[in-house]
Amino acid sequence: MNVLIIPEDFRTDQYIVGPIIKRMLAEAGRPNANVRVCLDPLIGGVSEALKWERIKEVLDRYRGMVQIFLLLVDRDGETARRRVLDKLETKGRAELSDGRILIGENAWQELEVWALAGQDLPKNWKWAEIRRERDPKEEYFEPLAEARGLTKEPGGGRKTLGKEAAGNYARVRSRCPEDIGALESRIEKWLG
Repeated sequence: MNVLIIPEDFRTDQYIVGPIIKRMLAEAGRPNANVRVCLDPLIGGVSEALKWERIKEVLDRYRGMVQIFLLLVDRDGETARRRVLDKLETKGRAELSDGRILIGENAWQELEVWALAGQDLPKNWKWAEIRRERDPKEEYFEPLAEARGLTKEPGGGRKTLGKEAAGNYARVRSRCPEDIGALESRIEKWLG
């Protein structure tokens, strides 16, 4: 099985979504799934990632090689983001009528929260506050990466923290039921 992750910007997001989705599929009974992050084209931000024309470009390019396309974007406090993803999925169903699927999910609020979810966090941080924060990347992720001396690595700490989160996937799932849990359930349902 081939899975292609379509992030809004692979240059940083790949280090989080790649390992976490690989682990998610292993937990769903597909440990040998070939999980790749879409590097071409560079989508270039959430507004571009939510345009059907951009998604169709990716589907057209990779449709012969991929069974599951995962569009993963930040929610950024936008409560209507789920509806936009639902519309893209509907178009994807019509476009991919050949046993392939497009599934979209919005990280609550940013993908960096998924990396944070797998960490032992500072004692004065409250998980509910991290989940509510509109800008958790700036408020929590970057300070943690700085404190751990990871800001100079690829992705500004995302490489290490993404791998660690994948290694603590059960914690990520339990801390992020609205997005990670929902995505895992939808993938499992599609897999049958």
